[in-house]
Amino acid sequence: MKKIYYRYNPQTLSYERVYPSAKDRFLTVLRHLATGIFIGFGVFWLLAYVIGSPRKVAQEKEQELMQSQYQLLSKRLDNALNVLGDIQRRDDNMYRAVFHADPISVSIRKSGVGGVGRYQELMELSNPGMIVETAQKMDYLEKQLYVQSNSFDEILDLAKNQKERIRHVPSIQPVSDKDLSRVASGYGMRIDPVYGTRRFHAGMDFTSPTGTPIYVTGDGTVVHADWKPGYGKCIIVDHGYDYQTLYAHMSDYNVTKGQKVTRGDIIGKVGSTGKSTGPHLHYEVRVKGKPDNPAKYYFMDLTPEEYDQMLRISANHGQVMD
Repeated sequence: MKKIYYRYNPQTLSYERVYPSAKDRFLTVLRHLATGIFIGFGVFWLLAYVIGSPRKVAQEKEQELMQSQYQLLSKRLDNALNVLGDIQRRDDNMYRAVFHADPISVSIRKSGVGGVGRYQELMELSNPGMIVETAQKMDYLEKQLYVQSNSFDEILDLAKNQKERIRHVPSIQPVSDKDLSRVASGYGMRIDPVYGTRRFHAGMDFTSPTGTPIYVTGDGTVVHADWKPGYGKCIIVDHGYDYQTLYAHMSDYNVTKGQKVTRGDIIGKVGSTGKSTGPHLHYEVRVKGKPDNPAKYYFMDLTPEEYDQMLRISANHGQVMD
């Protein structure tokens, strides 16, 4: 209600109504307007900075939801990278090892995915740290999946060629069991028969009477058929696929350099030529130019029991014969 003011007039002994002047009315309006502005500003500040506007509240909820989604995505990427890491280790140590393929180099697996400015645009977004980290993980995962996919393609090609490859891999004994006296010594550190010192023996020695047939252990090409210092009469066969075999101390051989041979062909006879203390065959398997344990390559010639026994025999630390 509008307030009405009266003033007592002692001359007329009565109350007379007081009408405000224009100035009073202006000041009253100004006072009310200032009060309204102050209250409005207070309400606005309360809504904007204390309670928050509906739009701001919605934006904050959206940002919180987005942040939680990025955190969840980051964890899922970490799990995916862990699974991929396990696949990579299996690829290097199992799948590729089966085909004697070199592991994927660390420089390729751990190579980068872009320059410094690759994520510059993302830095302008709100909460850029989490967004950039997630983008980096995704790019790294994509790069590693590409590398791993190429590796599996290579292994698939090796598997397709396995039938041809298996014909060339040395996989039988060079001397038949029925002709063996014994396996004199296996692969590894052994006692030299001449000097009596320990040295590395790069093959296996099969003792057998002079003239016993020697069989080539896989398909290949003869690359050496001649005298070799220390080895005597010696044959080296290149089987391809990074495999070579060496047959030493032979009494005689019946192949020539450049000749193609097939697994099971007789290529020579046991003897005691070169640095030798008795009739035997010194046999080596070389993979990529380095000697490997020949006992690992008799799987087509022996039963599982015989193969296990051969491994035990080859591990003996007896004296070598060359």
